Amino acid sequence: MQTVKMYTTGFCPYCVQAKQILKARGVEAIEEIRIDTDPQQRAEMMSITGRRTVPQIFIGDVHVGGCDDLMALDSRGGLRPLLEGTPG
Repeated sequence: MQTVKMYTTGFCPYCVQAKQILKARGVEAIEEIRIDTDPQQRAEMMSITGRRTVPQIFIGDVHVGGCDDLMALDSRGGLRPLLEGTPG
């Protein structure tokens, strides 16, 4: 299973939904980076992704995007192979 990193805030319903989807697909650990408590992390997230909104999700080295992007990836069958590190 690939590592999962997610930039989040404390009260983000989309972050909660994304975590639920990932856990339902077998992800046991998500590295959460709270950008609401650390402005430097927000700046880093924006620099890496070019986006200001959360969540911003990375699976391995792949930037998946936000919750809508994660749901779209899952609905077209690409999430499991990405999590497993196999070509999809």
